[in-house]
Amino acid sequence: MTDPIEDPLGPLDPGFAQRFVRDERRGACQLYLISPLDVAGGFADRLANALDAGPVAAFQFRVKDIDQHAAARLAEPLQRICADRDVAFIVNDSISLAKRLGADGVHLGQSDGDAREARDVLGPDAQVGVTCHDSRHLAMEAGEAGADYVAFGAFYPTTTKTTQHVPEPSILSWWGALFEIPCVAIGGITPANAAPLVAAGADFLAVSNAVWSGDEAAAVRAFADLLD
Repeated sequence: MTDPIEDPLGPLDPGFAQRFVRDERRGACQLYLISPLDVAGGFADRLANALDAGPVAAFQFRVKDIDQHAAARLAEPLQRICADRDVAFIVNDSISLAKRLGADGVHLGQSDGDAREARDVLGPDAQVGVTCHDSRHLAMEAGEAGADYVAFGAFYPTTTKTTQHVPEPSILSWWGALFEIPCVAIGGITPANAAPLVAAGADFLAVSNAVWSGDEAAAVRAFADLLD
């Protein structure tokens, strides 16, 4: 694990989350599913099972180290499943793949392009999200660039990717108190540890392993019970 990003805004009071009161106009926290890296074989059936088990706002298609043609072939049946259930289909990392698929949006890491570029390519209706790690400064820059949501994390240890930045839940409270753009909490989130992030002001919980490592329908139902 690397040191936290040096935030020009300075340290944030960790007690901020304890004093946070959610603005009811933001709506309830929702579930945002992220795919495992292997979405071949029977994964389409698993995705349908998960989406039918409880409310899911969005699904992020996240695959690595394959060319765009192969990625598109894998994505298309999953995209249809999401469209049939009115679940937003978001492509991880690749603005060009999102454009090719006519996806609902794209999620960008700090090295995957700029929100302005994504908006220019994908149009005004696309959902553009940006990973901001543990940095309020990066989140503000993303918002100024036109991002539709910012993602903070990893809040907990995760096997999905290497953990480099570990924010405190108070960053969610700070963001929600000052900005209307939704914030996403990500990283090792399970039904057992998610409550503090919801209480701190997360608008979405982004989860992967907690759903796909076991019974996906049961996991989605558990999150639904938490978020109800």
